Amino acid sequence: MLSVQLQGLLWVLVIIISLLSFDKATYKALFATPVRQTGVLACALVFALLWRIKAGILTGLDLHILGVTAATLILGWRLAILSSLLATALLFAFGLIELELLAVQILINAFIPIIVSYLAFIISYHYLPRHFFVYIFVCAFITAGFIACLKISLGALFYLAIGQYNWQELADNYVYLSAIIWFPEAMLNGMAITIMITYRPHWVKTFYDKDYLDS
Repeated sequence: MLSVQLQGLLWVLVIIISLLSFDKATYKALFATPVRQTGVLACALVFALLWRIKAGILTGLDLHILGVTAATLILGWRLAILSSLLATALLFAFGLIELELLAVQILINAFIPIIVSYLAFIISYHYLPRHFFVYIFVCAFITAGFIACLKISLGALFYLAIGQYNWQELADNYVYLSAIIWFPEAMLNGMAITIMITYRPHWVKTFYDKDYLDS
């Protein structure tokens, strides 16, 4: 079980990242744009559904689709953070997440994957050719697969660090599963982004027609 001090530290990190994600201009535009509000709420509901459908052997270490890479590309990292908080609050309200594990779940399932997904987009945008297929395969497909493995690795390292499980237990019952989950995660996010930029490219915040289509 997590100590009170560790839970407090985790909540401090959650609060700091939440505050850093707040931007007056972003939220002003959100309140003035009903379509964007619908997008935030829709992503929150998708998160809640995806995170609800899970499987696992070890307590606290569940296997499920995250979907955060596509949401980050669609909403931007600030609003993706907001959607993840709404989804987590919904799951907690229905008793699907324990209070003790709430902060660590927010960090490992949402905040860190969202930030890494956005960083991957920034690196791709500045250092790789700005092409339609680069956006789909690098920013969405490859990044989502990496995020799935990263989430599993972070969860395993966290529970190893606090001494709840030994490495053999984690490797046999959790870490090796990254070989199974990365492709569904990559495929789902890649398909979602492909559909969005094909039919509703103006809804995808990080997709710039002039850069990715004219090239």
